[in-house]
Amino acid sequence: MKKLIPKKYNLTLNGISEKTLREHYKLYEGYVNKTNEIWEKLITSDRQNANATYSQYRELKLEETYALDGVKLHELYFENLGGTGGPATGIIASMIACDFGSYENWLNDFKACAISSRGWTVLCFDPIDLRLHNYLQDLHNHGVVSRAIPLLIIDTYEHAYFIDYGTNKKGYIDAFMNNVKWDEVNRRVCQWIDMKKF
Repeated sequence: MKKLIPKKYNLTLNGISEKTLREHYKLYEGYVNKTNEIWEKLITSDRQNANATYSQYRELKLEETYALDGVKLHELYFENLGGTGGPATGIIASMIACDFGSYENWLNDFKACAISSRGWTVLCFDPIDLRLHNYLQDLHNHGVVSRAIPLLIIDTYEHAYFIDYGTNKKGYIDAFMNNVKWDEVNRRVCQWIDMKKF
């Protein structure tokens, strides 16, 4: 059985300390380890007594989505950091202007969504309505919209900012926006476009 291995990130950010990033990375490693543990237990889990009220199999499958989404969302988060921030550039800038009217309109909505979220805010492209959306996810596995393509992810759990900003969540969101790597967001858009060729 294939196991997940934590990816390495060497981030130096403006306004988000090395200590915060180090502690945040430990949480990510924990999700990797728990996902591997769940997958190992699923190999021998009793499928004959699976039950919707309670069974070991049900609990493992439920927590598999929480742990694995914890891995994936953190990887997307770390990967879209390390840039110079500022207004969006490239194809994502055109998409934002088309769907939100302006970068400022999108940014106001994204920040409001991040302030409102207990867990994650995700800028997604929906291939069904062909529009961008800012989605709120209070938990790793709650609030996900099926088939939506995640493009920009901000972690709004307290562990992402409390060391540096205490209760000043807005300060953290501003710092995050100053470190967005728009090239990575554009790469994700282009990757989805390339997939559509097949």
